[in-house]
Amino acid sequence: MTAMPYVLMYHSVEKCDSDPHNITVSPGRFARQLRWLADQGLVGVSMRELLRAQAAGASRGLVGLTFDDGYEDFLGEVVPALLRHRFTATVFVVSGLLGEHNVWDADAPRKPLMDADGVRWAAMQGMEIGSHSVRHRSLTGLSDSDLWHEVAAGKADLEDVLGHEVSGFCYPYGHVTEREADAVRRAGYSYACAIRTSPVGGRHALPRTYVGEKDGALRLRIKRVRHRTQARRWGRWSR
Repeated sequence: MTAMPYVLMYHSVEKCDSDPHNITVSPGRFARQLRWLADQGLVGVSMRELLRAQAAGASRGLVGLTFDDGYEDFLGEVVPALLRHRFTATVFVVSGLLGEHNVWDADAPRKPLMDADGVRWAAMQGMEIGSHSVRHRSLTGLSDSDLWHEVAAGKADLEDVLGHEVSGFCYPYGHVTEREADAVRRAGYSYACAIRTSPVGGRHALPRTYVGEKDGALRLRIKRVRHRTQARRWGRWSR
C-alpha cells in the first residue's frame, strides 16, 4: 500500500483559435506552468519514473506529467520545454491512428498525431510512450472481444514501433469500470491512468488532475491542495 501519486493531465500544447473541448494549452502558458512547478521545488517525471520512485520510497517532490492522444505538437512544443527544465513525461498514443489526426473529435479543429518516427524520437528524448488504445473508443461500450483488441493490440503495436515493452495505459475519455481495468491488467500493463478518482481505484485506474489554459499559479496551487485532500480521503491505494 502506498500514497496516491500526484499526476497532471495535459493533451495538446500549441497556439489555437478554437478549443471547444478545452484540451489545448498555449506554449506561453505551458512554459509558465512548468516554471511554477520548478519554483515549487517539484520535478516533472514520466509515470514510469514516478511509480518506480514511489516503490522505492523516493517520490517526494515528484509530479507525474501525462499527455493524452499523442498530438504532433508534443514533439515541437512539449519535449523542448520539458528538456529545458530536465523534466520528462508520459505520452499516451493511439496506435491505430499514427500519422493521422483526431478523428474522434468530429466537432473540433483537426489536430495531427505523431507518426511512428515521431513516437520513436520522443522515446529517444527520454519520454515514456504509453498506449491510449487502438482507435480511441470508449471501452465501456465495447464487447469483450473489441475491448481486448483495443487494449492488447494497442500495446503490441507500440512495442513493435519502439522495440521495447510498453507498460502504461490510459483509458479513452477516462471511462473505466472493473471490467476494463481487469482487461488492462491481463494484457500485461503495469499501471493505467484514468481521469478522476473512481470506485475502481488502484494502480490500474490512477486519478489525474486536469491542467488547461486557464491554470495560472493560483489555480495550480489550489489543485495541488485539492489533490492532497483527496489523497487523505482515499487513504491508501493498492499497488
